Amino acid sequence: MDRMTDLHAAAVAAGLKRHWTDASGRPQQVDDAILEALLARLDLTPADEPFVPGTLGAPIALPGAPAGTADLMLEDGTTLPLAIAGGGMAAPIHVIGYHRLSIGGRRYTLAVGPPRCPQPVGRSWGVSVQIPALRDDRPAAYGDFGTLAHSATEFGNAGAAAVAISPTHALFPADPHRFSPYAPSSRLFHNVMLADPALIGAPFPPEPCAELIDWPGALTERLAHLGRVYLANFSRYQAATAAFAAEKGPDLAAHALFDALHGHLGGAGWTDWPIAYQDPASPPVRRFATEHAAEVSFFVFLQWLADQGLAYAQESARSRMSIGLIADLAVGTDRAGSHGWSRRSDLLSGVSIGAPPDPLGPDGQNWGISALDPYALQRSGFAPFIKTIRTALQHAGGLRIDHAIGLDHLWIVPDGGSAADGAYLTMPGDTLKTIVAIEAHRAEAIVIAEDLGTVPAGLRADLSRRGMLGMRVLPFERDVTGAFVSPARWDADAVAMTGTHDTPTVAGWWKGRDIEWREHISGIANPTAFEERTAERKSLAQAIGLSPVLAEPPIDEVMEAVADAPAALAIFPLEDLLGLEEQPNLPGTVDQHPNWRRRMLATTGALLARPDVHRRAAMLTQKRPG
Repeated sequence: MDRMTDLHAAAVAAGLKRHWTDASGRPQQVDDAILEALLARLDLTPADEPFVPGTLGAPIALPGAPAGTADLMLEDGTTLPLAIAGGGMAAPIHVIGYHRLSIGGRRYTLAVGPPRCPQPVGRSWGVSVQIPALRDDRPAAYGDFGTLAHSATEFGNAGAAAVAISPTHALFPADPHRFSPYAPSSRLFHNVMLADPALIGAPFPPEPCAELIDWPGALTERLAHLGRVYLANFSRYQAATAAFAAEKGPDLAAHALFDALHGHLGGAGWTDWPIAYQDPASPPVRRFATEHAAEVSFFVFLQWLADQGLAYAQESARSRMSIGLIADLAVGTDRAGSHGWSRRSDLLSGVSIGAPPDPLGPDGQNWGISALDPYALQRSGFAPFIKTIRTALQHAGGLRIDHAIGLDHLWIVPDGGSAADGAYLTMPGDTLKTIVAIEAHRAEAIVIAEDLGTVPAGLRADLSRRGMLGMRVLPFERDVTGAFVSPARWDADAVAMTGTHDTPTVAGWWKGRDIEWREHISGIANPTAFEERTAERKSLAQAIGLSPVLAEPPIDEVMEAVADAPAALAIFPLEDLLGLEEQPNLPGTVDQHPNWRRRMLATTGALLARPDVHRRAAMLTQKRPG
């Protein structure tokens, strides 16, 4: 009994939640064996210096601070006295930023954020896209940052205020089979395979333009061409690349070195390399960096080129839009990637993150990726998280945070366990959200927090208070009986959406295309699925005031209903704007469905000129002029 009491107390102290409530409202309890396994994987070493969040103009509670007058050094170097009342309550600070405070031999870092994040202006609409799916006038195997720039111009001309893009995080150039944007090597850098050398006058040669992307073939050819571009152009851009490298510092040097090493050593990443190469500071690694300096420099050059391309795409977007690009922040990284190799202590070790069992995933979800360690964040002054947010916002007018629930807690699963064998780990949510608010304020960018799934009590109210827009997605907006809720009744402080990359399109859902895919993949027919979908169609039709016997998908009517939602911003997947049946990604599948491989069938300009698409865009602009 005492041993169990000690275990439970240790779990509470570590932020592991023994009790939690599932998506159906039922209480759940984590097995002691799971708690014990997770505790063994956490490094609970405390930080030397507290990192304390606060709000502009409000008192700040400082743990352990004595009463008196403190020395406050603002981020710009200005020093001021600051009164500390009894109980460690500091007087309000009226400057946003990261400041240093000293009193009684104690030091603190204070992150002072705005009360609310920037908000969309007026009532506007945007479109969500998968960058590789886009086409322009060039014969290309997939869309890149140049294609995005062209498309953003077209969307802006059609009346859109924003283009929400798939994540641009760095992937694995040496492994063309790993193309999911949500399992990156690092979130501190960009996917160099989206770089467009046409920006420096060296476009890709004509490529096959199939309806499905052949990632291994396309990436191999593009990397070879980029190598030739580097050899022919590096001297012209050496100064610009050097300045970029100096700005990004040691993190970029380590990332480029990882990519070069991965090209030589192969495997899934550093975890498969010989032991001597698993340590970035080892003599063999240093020797490789010297002997292969040109290869390392090549990957630095590619990061510079990718950064230039994304910047150009945002410039193109902002020339015609009030928001421009909305970046997408994946929830974590592949532990075998560059961040895990060069800054191993930043990440949780021995566990992966995912989601507990819920109606959409009865067995739970194990995403096979890691996340920033909350204790390591405290010890590092949250530097990795600050850098991550800054990278995402550098060339964007908005940021979507995938699985924003993870700002408050993460479902972690010990290596070797099933997705159900996990527990929630408390994250420093107040601090993380304050940092997001500071960086969004500086970038003048809106913040969208994906608040779907098993949402903890109070999260949505907290996001609303901070001006972080939630997501109200048509397939999930239902009442307690499962009936659809009219978009007119959705929350005003959230983005209204017909769907996401993970949900069926409006047309696909209406026709049961997702059901057909599930049956095809499982090989098992579900005799009641289409009957249930018929009932759901009737519910949706009733919610938006349509006849329940419509044979064809009511795409226009659904989009118009969502456009009438009270939200300031509504975002529509490009697939819905075009009336397509197939979705970009089918959750829970890898190779059984062509995830992240679908292309648009024409250029963005040509698609938007189609009468049905032009009509929908005009309707959206009339209802949401910005």
